[in-house]
Amino acid sequence: MISFDGISKSRIRFHYDLSTFFYRLLWGVHIHHGLWNENESPRRAQQQLIEHLLNESGIPRGASVIDVGCGMGGSSIHMARDHDCHVTGITLSGMQRRWAGTTAALKGVGRRTRFLRQDAETADFADGSFDYLWSVECTEHLFDKAAFFRRASRWLRPGGGVALCIWLAGDEPHSESDIEQVKGVCDAFLCPSLGTAADYATWLRDAGLEVGNICDLTPRITRTWEICRQRVERTGLTRLAGLAGRDSANFTNNFDLILNAYRSGAMKFASIVAKKPST
Repeated sequence: MISFDGISKSRIRFHYDLSTFFYRLLWGVHIHHGLWNENESPRRAQQQLIEHLLNESGIPRGASVIDVGCGMGGSSIHMARDHDCHVTGITLSGMQRRWAGTTAALKGVGRRTRFLRQDAETADFADGSFDYLWSVECTEHLFDKAAFFRRASRWLRPGGGVALCIWLAGDEPHSESDIEQVKGVCDAFLCPSLGTAADYATWLRDAGLEVGNICDLTPRITRTWEICRQRVERTGLTRLAGLAGRDSANFTNNFDLILNAYRSGAMKFASIVAKKPST
């Protein structure tokens, strides 16, 4: 794991409260990477990432799901509308919670979704509350990832599972260049740390879960940042983002940083699924 000091929970919350509008303008309803097979549109590529994780995890229709780091509700609404799931989404951001709830109502799935402004690291749900835990590009923002998985595993019913898409540090050993690149990404994108695939496997196993497939998706997601960079350059969105503060400006100014980290191997992007034993 590569850690970076200087990130605080309040900075992360403030960033997403202010920047949700810019994310929507820049990238659409799903504020996560796209997954490309060929030359699909960004919107289709984003849907393909959700579909990939649904297929990997085997979440059945009608399942009860907690979406940790639900953002504007894109994944939650997709699972509720297209898979009849009952989804609870949690986010640090009050703005995102309101946006997600309003969108779910407009999409006709208000009764199968609920959205809460809660910190994933302090959220409290009864044991066995959900069939699956879903988290797409959120655990990067957690300060104690191992403790989170230990707590979250208790929320799952026996036989349930975990479905993750994650920004990762590249495999160890890390070079000085790798560490410098990852710390730069952590600073720009408000990540207290990035774990390796091996770190996540350990944390999940220590939480009593059986780790399944770990899919390295890095080559298929990097186009996300190429497109974001082109859109920012074409629209001048960086100047607008600057009005929302330093962190928002940092985000739009550092697409090359994360793109180069993926290309060099300092970072990876993967899906990881795990199961809770039935007994």
